[in-house]
Amino acid sequence: MSGEFELISRIAARISPRSDVVLGIGDDGAIVRPPVGRELVIVTDTLNRGVHFPEDTSAFDVGWKALAVNLSDLAAMGATPAWCTLALSLPAPDDVWLDACIDGFLALAVQHDIALVGGDTTLGPLSLTVTACGTVAAGTALRRDAAKVGDDIWMSGTLGDAALALREVLQNKPCADELRSRLDRPSPRCELGRALAGIAHACIDVSDGVLQDLGHVCVASGVGAEVRLDALPASEVLAVQVEGAKRWRLQTAGDDYELCFSADPTQHSVIEALSNSLDVALTRIGRVVSGQGVRAIDAGGGEVQLPSSGYQHFG
Repeated sequence: MSGEFELISRIAARISPRSDVVLGIGDDGAIVRPPVGRELVIVTDTLNRGVHFPEDTSAFDVGWKALAVNLSDLAAMGATPAWCTLALSLPAPDDVWLDACIDGFLALAVQHDIALVGGDTTLGPLSLTVTACGTVAAGTALRRDAAKVGDDIWMSGTLGDAALALREVLQNKPCADELRSRLDRPSPRCELGRALAGIAHACIDVSDGVLQDLGHVCVASGVGAEVRLDALPASEVLAVQVEGAKRWRLQTAGDDYELCFSADPTQHSVIEALSNSLDVALTRIGRVVSGQGVRAIDAGGGEVQLPSSGYQHFG
């Protein structure tokens, strides 16, 4: 395998330039030029093999997902992606694996015009840490602490496909390609996040499960929430394979990387128009109420207790 400095040079040669990158890969630090009148949004996520992706995940998909989960955080803040860094811990020298990983990372980076400006490599268990930076117009970022009593709660896309895929993989069962792609190659909703500025009150990306993540919004905003489990959006594949409470458990398990947001009911038609213009399904799943916590209910309004409300690293 190439040495560390040869590796850095190989990666640097593949980076698409951005005019706001004054100094990129190769120095002690990167220098970037933020746009005037915009604020920086900075996010970080670490992915470890066996925790955040299955052992059999391809190198391309590992690279893709490492960036995707960070872009999803930027989307939840309504930010435009700009720059990122990548720190890699590798268990053994492997040029072929590394090239494929960078292929996946850069394939998504090109889609969202985000520049890789630095990082690090070291020897150790397979792990990737990405820090991504985006920008928003001053004072317009979407936040968790702005939900208001009476708001509708909306969900982008569908929920549960990645959880079903993970279950199939862990049980050594055949997994449909469309399910596995939701697990390995999530599509961050960056365009939607930017479009929600001025429409949504609060927003969060659903990584640990919709009920758990919505609970963070409730705590930050000092409100409660009611979520109708029968309203949670499901793909056709999930709807056919799993029914009722079993489906609800998958839909609240996490790894979806969709956006959950609250908005005033008067924005209903605006949100429907936005759904059509972006070709992204947006489903109303509940409402913000006074009180504390998230209450999951069925079609009749009765409370439903699920065995688990999402993923926790240290729970």
